[in-house]
Amino acid sequence: MSKFKFLLLSACSFLLVACGGDDSSNAASSNNSEASVSSSSTMQASQSAGSAFGNVDQARLANAENEPEQWLTYGGSYNEQRYSSLDQINTENIDQLGLAWYYDIQANQGQQSTPLYVDGVLYMTESWGQVDAIDASNGETLWRFDPEVAGNVAGKGCCGVNNRGAAVYEGKVYVTAYDGRMFALDAANGEVLWETQTVDESLNYTSTGAVRVANGKIFIGNGGAEFRTRGFVSALDAETGEVVWRFYTVPGNPELGFENEAMRMASETWNGNWWELGGGGSTWDGITYDPVTNLLLFGVGNGAPWNPLVRSPGGGDNLFLNSIVAVDADTGEYVWHYQQIPAEEWDFDSVQQITIADLEVDGEMRHVVMQAAKSGYYYMNDAYTGELIRANNFVPVNWTSGYDMATGKPIINEAAQYTKRTAATIIQPGPAGAHGAAPMSFSQDTGLLYIPAMESSMAFTNAPENIDGRFNLGMEYTGGDYAYDDPDNTIVRGNRSRLVARDPVAAEEVWAIEDVDVGGTLTTAGGLLIKGNGRGESLGVYNAEDGTELKLLDTQARTFAGAITYMHEGEQYIAQVVGGPSFQGYYAPTYARLLVFKLGGTAELPPKTEFTQRPFSPPEETATADVIARGAEIYGENCAMCHDVGGMARSSFPDLRRSPMLHSEEGFNNIVLAGALAERGMTSFAAVLDEEATNAIRHYVISQAHIAMNAPSPFGPPPDVAPEDVDEVEEATRNN
Repeated sequence: MSKFKFLLLSACSFLLVACGGDDSSNAASSNNSEASVSSSSTMQASQSAGSAFGNVDQARLANAENEPEQWLTYGGSYNEQRYSSLDQINTENIDQLGLAWYYDIQANQGQQSTPLYVDGVLYMTESWGQVDAIDASNGETLWRFDPEVAGNVAGKGCCGVNNRGAAVYEGKVYVTAYDGRMFALDAANGEVLWETQTVDESLNYTSTGAVRVANGKIFIGNGGAEFRTRGFVSALDAETGEVVWRFYTVPGNPELGFENEAMRMASETWNGNWWELGGGGSTWDGITYDPVTNLLLFGVGNGAPWNPLVRSPGGGDNLFLNSIVAVDADTGEYVWHYQQIPAEEWDFDSVQQITIADLEVDGEMRHVVMQAAKSGYYYMNDAYTGELIRANNFVPVNWTSGYDMATGKPIINEAAQYTKRTAATIIQPGPAGAHGAAPMSFSQDTGLLYIPAMESSMAFTNAPENIDGRFNLGMEYTGGDYAYDDPDNTIVRGNRSRLVARDPVAAEEVWAIEDVDVGGTLTTAGGLLIKGNGRGESLGVYNAEDGTELKLLDTQARTFAGAITYMHEGEQYIAQVVGGPSFQGYYAPTYARLLVFKLGGTAELPPKTEFTQRPFSPPEETATADVIARGAEIYGENCAMCHDVGGMARSSFPDLRRSPMLHSEEGFNNIVLAGALAERGMTSFAAVLDEEATNAIRHYVISQAHIAMNAPSPFGPPPDVAPEDVDEVEEATRNN
């Protein structure tokens, strides 16, 4: 049975009162109780030729650069450069580029997938881990797979039910569902060949990363370091789904023994009973296989809790947090690591894309790995040994004054260590990071890296006790906004995004495009740089040499993922997945689609649907200042990770300030405590909150709604729309 999967996601997403849309309405048949597959009649007719589908072996993957008409793996090839040697579409004819066809995505959530193109078929993932196989000739569905993840699993994550991509190998399509199940699907018809649960379902693990494959093994990581989890990477047998090896990123309980010598070594950098709080070290994105060294390289995320004095009292570097780790791809045996920030405390994951290149550095050719990390620093390391070669910031930062290249360690600015202060401390960049999951690219023609960068900041407050609520942080990032008003502060509020073209060897900016929102990049031999614009609802095409804008394509949707390019029947195409949280609010259409462009394309997108966002209409505020202050504190511990400061909404989450449930204590508690909307992603918080706490939260959000309602809007006065009837809302939540 298909499920409604509209996300209220985690922490206090309690104000979703009506949802629409079915993420899997075309699921025609079910092959087990947890996943469904639908196939078109054309695919059913061609199943006898199933061996032709997904015909990707190790030789093709290893030589993907020599087959540019395909897009066989997530980053285009094993080096993850996102560069194509195709040049039919180029700077001379780019004005002829137009829409060839589009494919509607059913999941009304943010989309971050990079599709694959293999011999005439596009394989695209959607949020939750759904998969579409699409005929590249006409955009028709060949088959569709839905893992049917239970809606309440959305509450196990922090940041959306995204999925970044599948892998295709020897007739199979591999994808992980948001709940951590890995599926091997028949590339011809989408039928499940095997499934393996890769995480402990009793803990808050999720899986959103793209699958990688090499030499008969499937590689995947996981998320969860905002909770009490222990990160790891798994290698599964591509034929059977059995776990071949697993490498943990932080050590476990010493009394239970260490899995390997690397964990014993890492344990010497921890103190206290770190394992009781999880340790963290998620591996939710960057994984790269290097065929030259036969190493699997992966980035490791933040600690759990974020506060190092809580997770490891007594100090220590806390390996392998915030590191790039290299292991033998066949055995999982540790080879080397480079820790970017020892004892890190600011949520600076080091999980961003890892790109490989052979470059002349300081007079000699080096086989290197490059990463533009969340911390705002660009790193270049030797791919064989992990030796640090370059470390330079690509956005303004205040947590370090630079790196000691002799030791490879940062020179920490103590004034940015909130753990050593009682007042709120502004950190730059903030936890949103300078570079996230939007992929960068490297042009083999210009020799430049193109980084979708963001300048940001946030005020952190030391709160060692903040580990028993919804999130396991040991700090607070609500209530510290006053720090920006300090006369000595020079960091401004807000975020600014820009595209940075950077010389990776000189480690310096060459040029930048200002004020374009974060979006993935692609470069081609046609002299093109193709970049999504997350806020501008467009796909930009620029001259890769100097950043001159050549074409701006309307996408009607936020465009975050990385584009691909391929040849089909003699024509070059550019394909881009679009769709993300609407600025009109959670309930607005996201216009999530796969858009496919070619020279001479004349297709047009249908006009947008008229939509009016629910207005601010809070009840009169009756609570005392103390109750509201207490509500702000509880909200920060349990809700702000997803819903942002003041309930204004973050990513794919509803704006709590606009909810009619602010008028009803009973309805509010029915959702937050009784779990009335658990199947839609809003899990019950009864284990950590009581009615007194939820009442305080509700009054805090009411106060924030009044502030927002009375503030001047840059968009003019709100429309005259009446709020929903509270009695109807309460009845709906009782019967959900």
